[in-house]
Amino acid sequence: MFDFLQGYDVLGAFWTTVQLTVFAALGSLVLGTLLAAMRVSPVPLMRGFGTTYVNIVRNIPLTVIIVFSSLGLADIFGVTMGADDFKVQGFRLAVLSLVGYHAAFVCEALRSGINTVPVGQAEAARAIGLGFGQTLRLIVLPQAFRSAIVPLANVLIALTKNTTVAAAIGVAEAASLMKTMIENEAQTVLIAAVFAFGFVVLTLPTGLFLGWLGKRLAVKR
Repeated sequence: MFDFLQGYDVLGAFWTTVQLTVFAALGSLVLGTLLAAMRVSPVPLMRGFGTTYVNIVRNIPLTVIIVFSSLGLADIFGVTMGADDFKVQGFRLAVLSLVGYHAAFVCEALRSGINTVPVGQAEAARAIGLGFGQTLRLIVLPQAFRSAIVPLANVLIALTKNTTVAAAIGVAEAASLMKTMIENEAQTVLIAAVFAFGFVVLTLPTGLFLGWLGKRLAVKR
């Protein structure tokens, strides 16, 4: 029944999807945290930059961003991401695009968590001499992350599914292999079912675990 899978590296394609997800998730978390800090910063220039970045990037389709990273950064400006191999370069450009796009959503998820922290705590921190950075790092962000676990989980699930867009620049992940198999094989429905099941396996346990973790670590107010 599944003879059509022979000759295709399905597990390898999904492993590439997992790698894209992990690297992009880590990068998005770092950049998104910096953007969230900018958005609540007392410095108008930083607030303006964070707000502008989020509002612009969230309203640009990911496909446009990822194609621009290949045609614009690589072909026009010669950005190779430190790779001589075309496949490695495409993978790194895909990660960069995913990071830049999803960082905006991580920022908003974290900002929603920051808004749950009582203002009095930040005022008390300033009263004992803590600066903005210390207040954010020691008091606000730890509580914000706990409050934002579920929204961040939704961003992670969306990121996992959005890795399929990397096929647009030739990254050999799951969606790219599925397209190739559909072109070469007759079992279109079975091929789609196999890859749909693969993405369910990747996203469903993650969503359930992070949902449980969010309830477990929720800040009691």
